[in-house]
Amino acid sequence: MPFDLRDKKVLLADDSTIMRMVISMHLKRFTGVQITEAVNGTEALAKLTQGGFDLLLTDINMPEMTGIELVRHVRTGLNSRIPIVIITTKGEVKDRDLGMSLGADRYLTKPIDPKSLIMTVLDLLGAYPRRAPARL
Repeated sequence: MPFDLRDKKVLLADDSTIMRMVISMHLKRFTGVQITEAVNGTEALAKLTQGGFDLLLTDINMPEMTGIELVRHVRTGLNSRIPIVIITTKGEVKDRDLGMSLGADRYLTKPIDPKSLIMTVLDLLGAYPRRAPARL
């Protein structure tokens, strides 16, 4: 595992079992983060109120509470500064602008590029590759 972020906790909200499985697989393999899953925004919000998460990954199109509503609740209702990544099929500029204006930190479109996902997570969690010290 190139990065060791086993102490970091990520909440992944997506109603697609397959999407959750794919995202979880990539993140666990390359970062080792602990992943908690939610099938909709309502469930994710309930888990977020318990605290302890370092990052939120959310889809937009979910039943009960959309990802947009979830972002709005996290930023205004919970007043949380947790980094948020929206991962969605909605790739139009207006959708991206709305998500970012509500307080998302990044916006990725499906099908998800594993490298972009991993680099985004590493960046938001403050992880950088260890480099050999420079020789004098």
